[in-house]
Amino acid sequence: MNFFKTFSAAALLALPAASPAIAQEAMSMDQKVNEVFASVTGPFVGLIFAPIPGTSFPWIVMWLVIAATVFTFYFGFVQFRFFKHAIGLVKGDYSDPKDAGEVSHFQALATALSGTVGLGNIAGVAVAVGIGGPGATFWMILAGLLGMASKFTECTLGVKYRNEYADGTVSGGPMYYISKGFKELGLPGGKFLAVLFSVFCILGALGGGNMFQANQAHAQISGIVGDYPGWITGLAFAAVVFAVIVGGIKSIARVTEKVVPFMGILYVGAALIIILANYDKIGWAIGQIFEGAFTGLGVAGGFVGALIQGFKRAAFSNEAGVGSAAIAHSAVKTKEPITEGFVSLLEPLIDTVVICTMTALVITISGQLMIDSETGQFILNEAGSAIQTVGGTSGVALTSAAFGASISWFPYLLAVAVVLFAFSTMISWSYYGLKSWTYLFGEGKTSELTFKSIFCVFIVIGAAASLGPVIDFSDAAIFAMAVVNIFALYFLMKLVKKELASYASRLSSGEIKKFKA
Repeated sequence: MNFFKTFSAAALLALPAASPAIAQEAMSMDQKVNEVFASVTGPFVGLIFAPIPGTSFPWIVMWLVIAATVFTFYFGFVQFRFFKHAIGLVKGDYSDPKDAGEVSHFQALATALSGTVGLGNIAGVAVAVGIGGPGATFWMILAGLLGMASKFTECTLGVKYRNEYADGTVSGGPMYYISKGFKELGLPGGKFLAVLFSVFCILGALGGGNMFQANQAHAQISGIVGDYPGWITGLAFAAVVFAVIVGGIKSIARVTEKVVPFMGILYVGAALIIILANYDKIGWAIGQIFEGAFTGLGVAGGFVGALIQGFKRAAFSNEAGVGSAAIAHSAVKTKEPITEGFVSLLEPLIDTVVICTMTALVITISGQLMIDSETGQFILNEAGSAIQTVGGTSGVALTSAAFGASISWFPYLLAVAVVLFAFSTMISWSYYGLKSWTYLFGEGKTSELTFKSIFCVFIVIGAAASLGPVIDFSDAAIFAMAVVNIFALYFLMKLVKKELASYASRLSSGEIKKFKA
């Protein structure tokens, strides 16, 4: 397995070139895929991302931010009060190997992080900064800090209401805590909401957790090695992903606990090198972030544009409130559901506050965003919809150009990070989709293999499809999950508060002690 993992990243970067005839045929196939996706997903996308009347603010983003704010106050700023304890849990200080579950606290965190730390941290942040300016970074960080409380709420419930089977495996997530929690409280509609969430999760797994990742990975690789058909990248990814996910959550966890720290250190380390190489611009960049957050500095949409883009990117990046992470955290070895809630609140901090901020700083100091030398304000493109960039780049291409502006060979390092980010996101989302699939169609080897095969087919489709419809479908499917999940969390959060009060009391009294092997 170690050889396989080492070989896979290199193999994906050394894909063979295709003949002109094959390339032409592939382009025709790409266009057909594009047309089908655009026609089928249009109404669904429009509904999910419709703006609040009289504004340009998508209602789904406000839905997530309001929920995160409510949970933050309801649980007394739990993300800050129990931060130190969360670190201790991840280190294994309170872990009893005899507890039911399949993975450790660290493995569960790594698996969930691999599902959120993805290309959104690279391409998505570039879009946010390109439209909302550096000021969007401030709102992105704020939304990330608030989102920690959302993760705490949903992941606690994930463990509390999970199914534990005789063979030691577990199944958990919103579909289980919605149906069981509503039944416990005597509320109607729990089963219907659980089924609805499962359907959206499967769509999200095939879209945002799969096709979008393959699509952007292909864009980055082809940008370096030259243009070639996307289905070649798709086939390579599908083979690697299938080899990992066929072994279940334990196999996925073994890979993510190694890949996630490596890719995180690789990416943040590269970003820090560039930031430190431009140390004379650090103060200016930070000033741009704070000033732009409240004034807009003349960027597209001004202050409101910066706020919308920051909140939007944070919500899209860390998925707090979506419910996906609760599925991974449900597999943890613990007898105290609240402990995994504490562990999970670290995700938005790492994903959004650290990694997304690194991307934003690199783009800001790189000089890729064009500034008027006389006014000191950013220059907008002809449409007035975004900041003009050197070479007209956007998305992952803008991030790549920002890295390459300081050190010419850094885009190659970024390509490796993109491949790892895409790969890790896909294997985690395959598990999320699988658990929703088995909730709907039953547990069993045949059911599991069917979904895993379907998932890998969609990797090829995602790499071959054009970017527009893939992004639209990806985002809409995932945030449809949040509509159901957050609605249920408002009813179930009082159950979490009881768990928190009980655990906090026992922790302060000394009843909860560090485990000694």
